[in-house]
Amino acid sequence: MLIHPLPDPIAFSLGPVKVHWYGLMYVLAFALFVALGRVRIRQPHIAKLGWQNKDLDDMLFYGMLGVVIGGRMGEVLFYRPDFFLHNPLEIFAVWRGGMSFHGGFLGVMLAMWLWARKAGRNVLDVYDFIAPLVPLGYAAGRIGNFINAELPGRIADPSLPWAMIWPNVDAMPRHPSPIYQALVDGLLVFIILWMFARHARPRLAVGAMYTLLYGCARFFTEYFRTPDYEVDFLGFTISSGQMLSLPMIIGAILLLLWSYKRNVAATAPVAA
Repeated sequence: MLIHPLPDPIAFSLGPVKVHWYGLMYVLAFALFVALGRVRIRQPHIAKLGWQNKDLDDMLFYGMLGVVIGGRMGEVLFYRPDFFLHNPLEIFAVWRGGMSFHGGFLGVMLAMWLWARKAGRNVLDVYDFIAPLVPLGYAAGRIGNFINAELPGRIADPSLPWAMIWPNVDAMPRHPSPIYQALVDGLLVFIILWMFARHARPRLAVGAMYTLLYGCARFFTEYFRTPDYEVDFLGFTISSGQMLSLPMIIGAILLLLWSYKRNVAATAPVAA
């Protein structure tokens, strides 16, 4: 049976500054955003809309703020409000992990709305452009969670070849849920969405498809993750992550139907 290696969360030190693996995963996520964005800009149906590398760099700054602030506020409000109420300074200790995807998702949406207003872009076109750039960054974040030994899985059958003991939790074999989420919510969603976004789609279709794919993937992988808390929903017990994913799934389906019914194409910004 596998045992979680519990690696040192500090990758290296630069004098008094300690660089954490979790932070490096965010650096990797932002680097993937830029690298994939440069590829996406060269796709014919995207190139004709006037996207440029400088737009990508500018969006990255806004996106970083949205991810960090929204992700942390989501963790505070959605998952551990009591803990942070009694330990308010811990809100700023982001290097220790604890970033909510759903909070980060809302934070990025707000940040991209602000950038769209500044750049004279339709915000729905912005969502469509960035959606395929997000999943691999999410996967990198989940690898950071695994290195930090966060998000342990539910108890697994000991015969499962990859069942893993998390010594910082207990001696029971568990699903390595951060790895599941990196592979399913991250890598698999990226592959499907990238293929979908390679061709011109109606405005908001790509953004809505990402929301639908992620919502469904997260709802599935939550079955293998120890829930932060559970709620009763229509006679079923679901985890907090599943509860937050349901509105994404329902909303994305409605937005996809709306997008294809209107069948409006993205447009280039009007020159000032």
